[in-house]
Amino acid sequence: MQGIFLKVSRELIPQVKDKYPFVYLEHGRLEIDDSSVKWIEATGHVISIPCATVNTILLGPGTSVTHAAIKSMSESNCTVCWIGSDSLLYYATGETPTANTYNLKKQISLYSNSKKKLETARTLFSFRFPKLELKEKSLSEMMGMEGYRVKELYKKVAEKYEIPWDGRNYIPGKINLSDTTNKILTCCNVALYGILLSVVHALGFSPRIGFIHSGCPLPFVYDIADLYKPEVSIDLAFKLTKEMGGEYIKDVVADAFRERICNNNILERSVKDIGKIMGVS
Repeated sequence: MQGIFLKVSRELIPQVKDKYPFVYLEHGRLEIDDSSVKWIEATGHVISIPCATVNTILLGPGTSVTHAAIKSMSESNCTVCWIGSDSLLYYATGETPTANTYNLKKQISLYSNSKKKLETARTLFSFRFPKLELKEKSLSEMMGMEGYRVKELYKKVAEKYEIPWDGRNYIPGKINLSDTTNKILTCCNVALYGILLSVVHALGFSPRIGFIHSGCPLPFVYDIADLYKPEVSIDLAFKLTKEMGGEYIKDVVADAFRERICNNNILERSVKDIGKIMGVS
């Protein structure tokens, strides 16, 4: 009997802050089974994917997806990202259409006005420096302050977990040349970008209009991601390096990262933070 496809009503879909953050899949196929999305592993095992309650699906190596599955996930406001092995590389994203362009117009209005653009950047930096007065600071001064803060943070966390640290080291396409801590940092950061990218799209903003970062694929996503990296990427990378004895075990990293995302309520916080930064409810 032919399956019946039911169009999902946007009003019935959980809000982005209430969804499960992400599901990582590799070596298999996403298809439609009646009105639901199913994942068929290379071994033949079939798993139903409740895409209406998932924020982001990360597709790793050896995956394929049907047109019907992409349509169903789009209707459920579930973002799809194509990434490399263990989330170490980010390739592309299937954008999810939003209901209106109000937030996008707001973002453009802030970006196109030099004074408002700088004020928005100051709001972003105020999350990192809540006790400092940034009103008279230029963008370059605040970026310098942030660079020093992050450098000291790496040093402090490395000392906390007693891990040798020679600085951030990542060469695109040559991840195996990185040490374990840098591998974990790259993996967690890329996964974090995918999750926040889905949040930005779901809220109707553009990931390409940033206020601090520029000249990169997803500047606004990077602006937001820097707010959460200390707790979900940096601290976790050094902690896992110690716990795994210097080895890189992808399943351990994926489980620990997912736990950090959930325990720190990143989806709910990011929705609220983006609203505050952009001046929208």
